[in-house]
Amino acid sequence: MAYNLTRRKFLQTASLAAATVPLAKVVTADTGFVRKPFTPPGSFADTKTATGGICEMCFWRCQIVGKVREGRLVKLEGNPKSIDNGEAICARGNAGVKLLYDPDRLKYPMKNVGERGNPKWKRISWQEAMDECGSKLKAVQDTYGAHGISVFPHGASAKYPMHYFERIVGTHNVSEASFFQCRGIRDTAYVATIGTPPGENVDMPSAKAMLFLGTHLGENVHVSHLKRYLKGLENGAKLIVVDPRYSASAAKSDIWVKIKPGTDTAFLLSVMNYLVANKKYDVEFVEEYGSGFDEFKKGISHATLDWGSKICDVPAAQIKEVAEMLAANAPHVSIHPGRHVSWYGNDFQRQRGLACLTGLLGAVGVKGGFVKPKGPKVKGISWAKGDHGGEHNLREMADKHHYSPPGTPTDLIREACVTGKPYPIKGCVIWGQNPIQTIPNQEMTIKALKQMDFVVCVDVMPTDITMYADILLPECSYLERYDYIKKGTQWNFADTHQQYISARTPLVEPLFERKDSVWITNEIAKRMGYGDKIPVASQEEKVDKELASAGLSIAQLQKEDGIHIQPGKDPYGVPEDFEVLFYNEDIEDNGYPGVPTYIPVEEVPKGYARLLYGRSPVHTFNRSQNNVWLFNAMPENPVWINDESAQKLGLKDGDRVTMVNSEGVKSITSTSVKVTPGIRKDSVYIVHGYGSMNPAMTVGVGAGIDDQRLITKLAVDPETGAHGMRNNFVKLVKDGKVLEIPA
Repeated sequence: MAYNLTRRKFLQTASLAAATVPLAKVVTADTGFVRKPFTPPGSFADTKTATGGICEMCFWRCQIVGKVREGRLVKLEGNPKSIDNGEAICARGNAGVKLLYDPDRLKYPMKNVGERGNPKWKRISWQEAMDECGSKLKAVQDTYGAHGISVFPHGASAKYPMHYFERIVGTHNVSEASFFQCRGIRDTAYVATIGTPPGENVDMPSAKAMLFLGTHLGENVHVSHLKRYLKGLENGAKLIVVDPRYSASAAKSDIWVKIKPGTDTAFLLSVMNYLVANKKYDVEFVEEYGSGFDEFKKGISHATLDWGSKICDVPAAQIKEVAEMLAANAPHVSIHPGRHVSWYGNDFQRQRGLACLTGLLGAVGVKGGFVKPKGPKVKGISWAKGDHGGEHNLREMADKHHYSPPGTPTDLIREACVTGKPYPIKGCVIWGQNPIQTIPNQEMTIKALKQMDFVVCVDVMPTDITMYADILLPECSYLERYDYIKKGTQWNFADTHQQYISARTPLVEPLFERKDSVWITNEIAKRMGYGDKIPVASQEEKVDKELASAGLSIAQLQKEDGIHIQPGKDPYGVPEDFEVLFYNEDIEDNGYPGVPTYIPVEEVPKGYARLLYGRSPVHTFNRSQNNVWLFNAMPENPVWINDESAQKLGLKDGDRVTMVNSEGVKSITSTSVKVTPGIRKDSVYIVHGYGSMNPAMTVGVGAGIDDQRLITKLAVDPETGAHGMRNNFVKLVKDGKVLEIPA
């Protein structure tokens, strides 16, 4: 169905289950100064600038400096020397100060003397904590083998411990949310199509047209990435946004395709078939770099404009308009690969389609196209790889998910935990990840955790997952530690080509008894009998050794204001041995479609709407929900509902509602209603990361609705094993009455 809405018109219309002893209470009034209103001491004349900071309020990791008075951080700013983010940082980056001094932050090692999920915390020494972690994990390894341990890591500080458990202890059971609930599908699909993961390597500043398919730039706020995007618009690029919702990007688009959720691959097939059938693709590029084009052409020949229109619920004329706009501006077209792409369980095929469309348009190595920058080389220092074999690799044992990202698909780990088959998993290390809010079907995650012999969590904040720990360890924040080398090129390829190298160094000393990941991991390794394999004695040594591989040091970087800049290389040109596998025979041999193929998803049941979720520009999912500054900017996640549907239901802006899904699972918290014409009638939308259950998060607890609690209908991408998380259906509940959402 067509949706005619001008930008001007749109703008004009436009009870907690677990109880714990609050962790903050282990700090007495005289030592807990951060519980008091924070007033920066001293005068502006006393302020010093600390360089070498790298933000981690999100994973984009902008380069920052800190303003410090008498040892306390009072302000964060972008590093003016940066050729990446420059002096700009986002709201989240600014609010890092409030993370650093959050009174709810983890402060001391803690032992749970209650139940998992309903903890009672006892403060213990680091000696006791390390002894317990080492002995309990060693006992699991001795009893069940290395494969009896599972690891759920996330963030820069988790790499060192993850490599320890993978390479030294020898477990394959490692699952990163950044792969299996986010971008892993994108990376493996592009590798299977053009031989390389795409990153976000599209030259938007030089583009004549940009295609965003479910890519919410302006809501994720990755600063240098946004600078590329906005420069492209400033330079006159046309923008096509394919999205069921009128997102921040859609508000700036020339064409908004209000697509039916789950049908994106069908849309891409129709666009590509039109280009091929009408010879509006780059014939010369395809002949030189394409492989399997004849099979591809035959495999998508059914995808007519009318076929795509019927499936996607958009006008055939609009699909044609998109194809014509891309063809008219090729090859200078940015086909954005997305980042969080684990949507419907048919996502590998969609990502293959995006890569194939890039090839069809010849948009590789040219201004505005897919351009992989040539950054500097820095050698990482970590644990040496052991020879552990693959006999306990769950994916190989199941002979499935042959295009899995690194690690083991999350559901294979959870199934083994719950069933004990093909072997039991009885130990769990959770480092900087919150699996309660990252992994669908929370009840299954909780079952997996409760059957463990031992669970240890390492984190900065008491997120929901920490309620299930036996030992809870406080980690230094990104503002208090060494640990990450950032390297790359200038954000705009039209500028003089430059490269940079920076390293995270602490802006202030850590408070209380927080430790970094190298110290914690080394202490565990010693107690598990691997002390002789420790590669570095400290985080600072690790960073210095890594920098030495590029002829640098921490001291040298400090002399250069935290960032080393050197001449760069021209990134343009088609890479050597480049090939686009329009048809991939290996994929077909493994039992999957060798040509990008649309795989239908379940239709929305009568009376329900599909639950969609996304990002907020002032929050990084659940990681920032307890941050007072950011909480005040957006304290809850209003549920978007179509204005016509809302009128029929008697809903208006600001009404309080809860949700119930098609399996009968109810949200335990409520949120407000946002009535808008900017969403399809078959869908509702909320921002992900709200509804924290842990009362130790005294700001964010119970605020908004946790969408992950309602994602109980599992969909797993067959090629990768990654989750699809937009296949759940909900009804709204107001004043105890369940509302049937009109079709």
